Amino acid sequence: MNVRRRHISAGVIATATALALGSLSACSSDSSAADGGGGKLDVVASFYPLQFLAEEIGGSHVSVNTLTEPGQEPHDLEISAKQTAQLQESDVALYLKGLQPSVDEAIGQSEVKAKVDAATLTSLEKHGNEVGGHAAEHDENEDEHGHEEGSGLDPHIWLDPVKYAEVAEGVGKAFEKADPDNAATYKKNTAALVKKLDGLDTRFEDGLKNTKTKVFITTHAAFGYLAERYGLTEEAINGLDPESEPSANRVKDLEKMAKADGVSTVFYETLVSDKTAKTIAADADLRTDVLDPIEGITEKSRGDDYIQVMDANLKALQTALGAK
Repeated sequence: MNVRRRHISAGVIATATALALGSLSACSSDSSAADGGGGKLDVVASFYPLQFLAEEIGGSHVSVNTLTEPGQEPHDLEISAKQTAQLQESDVALYLKGLQPSVDEAIGQSEVKAKVDAATLTSLEKHGNEVGGHAAEHDENEDEHGHEEGSGLDPHIWLDPVKYAEVAEGVGKAFEKADPDNAATYKKNTAALVKKLDGLDTRFEDGLKNTKTKVFITTHAAFGYLAERYGLTEEAINGLDPESEPSANRVKDLEKMAKADGVSTVFYETLVSDKTAKTIAADADLRTDVLDPIEGITEKSRGDDYIQVMDANLKALQTALGAK
């Protein structure tokens, strides 16, 4: 479904936030919920997109650690004993259930005071290899080529600025509850971040409104929410699993589709091998470029933070789609 909603519904935010906060344990109303970390709220984030939210919203009042190191593929993370101990001592754990099984298990077994699952702060959808205009023309379970669609709930909500802003609102409420003495700061910082994300949403909507084609090819199906938000069609070489290998039929279908829909570029990402993307591009006489799912910031990233890399993604899409 193509949801064209620029502004975040207050009702959605309130409902989602209530769901997430239902799992928060009652915290002390002392000057800080954290005894360690120099009096700061001790936050553990499962991977970069949640780390970014914590740092932007918490500011100087939080100490943020991430379980996924820069350059590490989040899907493959296995929690170490040291990280498990760190998690036990934290005040707030931010994670996205369904993305990192070892994190889900560790947080589920931990006694961390506040467990905030980003998946409860917005709505998740089922996405397969095709998302957007093409997928809408196909049967819900099987497309015209006979391969399965909608293999599971897509966790890549942070690549849609509107959904990411909904998550930010929920994280802000969680911080206010965990550390009420600094609630005013968290509220102010959350509002500032949501304003930035609303601006990003506007840039994407305006920048992708008029293009020669609406179809783009990616290494794996990370950009389904983005495609739906801005009226595009994502065709993924692989499904939601970035390490899976495409079938010969899938490769053949992509090459035919690229020619029919005027696709110029095959996108790959920095944390996963680009071999398959470059092979398909060479066979179909297409260019390659980076479309970053922003699962971590490294020296190869086209920017220093989420906002900068998303703006770089916008420029890459505009070039590939022939923005007018």
